[in-house]
Amino acid sequence: MHALGRQILVEFYDCDRDILTQGDAVRDLMMEATRQSGATIVTDTFHSFSPHGVSGVIVIAESHVAIHTWPEYGYAAVDIFTCGDTINPWTIQKHLEEGFSSQRVSSMEMRRGLFPDAVPHKPVGFDIGADPVLN
Repeated sequence: MHALGRQILVEFYDCDRDILTQGDAVRDLMMEATRQSGATIVTDTFHSFSPHGVSGVIVIAESHVAIHTWPEYGYAAVDIFTCGDTINPWTIQKHLEEGFSSQRVSSMEMRRGLFPDAVPHKPVGFDIGADPVLN
């Protein structure tokens, strides 16, 4: 069986609580981690909650990278979903682990869209060398 995509669910524990409350800091770390993976960024949106917590998603040509933080617990949940084989999603996890100063990380990878005749593909309509960030 071949998979159309892979999804990595990551839990970051014992993180720097101050960073997890700062929407701009979370966005900057997520964007840089995504860039380092080689993903093609299409757009992003992040929201800071009151009194604390940040949710955000980065849409990439290869699928998406999403986060929600619980600063009061020093915890962040991240979803990295990719299709094709042009990026390394584990680069995203490593960069965020360091950026959040996480003391404990738990992750699980799932293969998505299992078909006997699935052919790995590259995103269509994007020049991988260009920076297609829309904002």
